Amino acid sequence: MADTESLRQVVHSRAPLSTWFGIVLLFALFGVIVLAVIGPAPRGSDYEQTRAKKRTELLKTSREEAAKALTTYGWIDKSKGVARIPIERAMELTVAELAQQKPAPAGPIAAPEPQAQPAASPSPAQASPAPAGVAQPGAAQPVASPSGQAPATASPPATTSPSPAAQPSPAAPSPEPGKTP
Repeated sequence: MADTESLRQVVHSRAPLSTWFGIVLLFALFGVIVLAVIGPAPRGSDYEQTRAKKRTELLKTSREEAAKALTTYGWIDKSKGVARIPIERAMELTVAELAQQKPAPAGPIAAPEPQAQPAASPSPAQASPAPAGVAQPGAAQPVASPSGQAPATASPPATTSPSPAAQPSPAAPSPEPGKTP
């Protein structure tokens, strides 16, 4: 029985060694197959290079078209008579047109409309005189002039046209050049 026992030990001791040897051979075989498949394939991809070339050519043609549109004469819509001119010529024409126009002062800025007061006026018992220095709504308030002269009373805002920039108001005098208020 000692012989069978020693045989079992030998068989059991050789089994793990053969198993490890088989696993190593399997990995080596897998590595050889991978190298055989990948080895002859080219390392670089032409796909990205061709896409980059196409993008570069597209960018170049679009820039050339934009430069041509900005620097040449041509029809935009011939049936309507709309043409394009070079941008340099358009700037020259615009400057010449603006030089012929006389500068006009800007119109007054429209003040917001005051909100409507309730129709019923306060009774004399409800209306109490305000202490000195407190403004009452609707009353003319003194306005100090910037030069420090006697205060003037503010007038209600003048009504303006819908487009004050288009039509200057005759009520607003334009300041004379060389004089400061």
